[in-house]
Amino acid sequence: MSAGKTAGEDFLVRFWGVRGSIATPGPATARYGGNTSSIEVRCGARLLLLDAGTGLRYLGARLLAEAPIDADILFTHTHFDHVCGLPFFKPFFQPQNRFRLWAGHLGDGLTLRRVLSEFMIAPLFPVPPDVFKATLEYRDFAPGDTLAAGPDVTLRTAVLNHPDGAVGYRVDYGGKSVCYVTDTEHVPGAPDKNVLGLIAGADLVIYDSMYTDEEYNAYVGWGHSTWQEGLRLCKAAGARRLAVFHHDPEHDDEMLSGIERELGAQLPGSLVAREGLVVEL
Repeated sequence: MSAGKTAGEDFLVRFWGVRGSIATPGPATARYGGNTSSIEVRCGARLLLLDAGTGLRYLGARLLAEAPIDADILFTHTHFDHVCGLPFFKPFFQPQNRFRLWAGHLGDGLTLRRVLSEFMIAPLFPVPPDVFKATLEYRDFAPGDTLAAGPDVTLRTAVLNHPDGAVGYRVDYGGKSVCYVTDTEHVPGAPDKNVLGLIAGADLVIYDSMYTDEEYNAYVGWGHSTWQEGLRLCKAAGARRLAVFHHDPEHDDEMLSGIERELGAQLPGSLVAREGLVVEL
C-alpha cells in the first residue's frame, strides 16, 4: 500500500491473461501464463476490466463473492482473443450486477452490442447474450474521447494502429496513471504520436510486445509491435515503467525471462507481465 493511502484508496493492476492471439496452456508457458488478454484495475472502490480474453473466466470466479458489482469493461477491440472469455464470465449471470461495456474502434454502422450478439450466435455459440442476467449497458465512443468512469477517475482514449481498429486507454487516479496500449503496430523510426500523447509521464505502460525487433520484419502489417519499441516510446514520453504484454504464442517462459532481464537493465522497475502479478501504483 502506498504511503498516505487507506485500503479503499489503493490503485492497483492485476494481470489475469497476458498472451496474444490464442491461449497457450502447457509446461512451457506455466511461469508467465497462457491465457489471453484480461486485466483488472482497482481505483479505490472503482473496478475497471480491460479486455475479455480467456483470463476473464478466472477473474469472474474471484469476483462472484463481491456481488453486487458495478463495473466497467473496456475493450481495445473485438478480435476473438479479446472477447472469448465473455460467455464464461460468471458475474454476468448474477442479476444484481451492473456492467458498462465500452468500445471505440467500430465504425460503418457497427455497434458493440451487435458485434457481441453476432459472436454469440449459432452455429458459432449455442446461446445468445440474452442468457445473461446482469444489467449490461453497451457504450460506443470515438477514439480520443474522455470517458465517464467515476468522479475521481479520468479515463482517456487514443486510436491505435491495428486491423479493424483498436483503442488505447489511460487511467488516472490519485495522482498516478496506468496506460493500456495493445494491439498496435509501430512504424520503425517514427514514434506513434497518438501513443506518445497518451502515455506521457505515465507511471506504468502496458504495451503490445508481441514480437522482438528481430522478428518484426516477418510480420509487418499484422498489427503488433515489439518490446523494444515499447521501451523507446516510454523513454521518449517520460513514462516510468513498461509492462511487456500480449506475448506471442511461440514465446515460452525461457524467452520471456531473457527479455525481462534485458528490459530491467534498460528501464529499471519494468517487467514482463505474468498471470497473477499485482502492480500497485
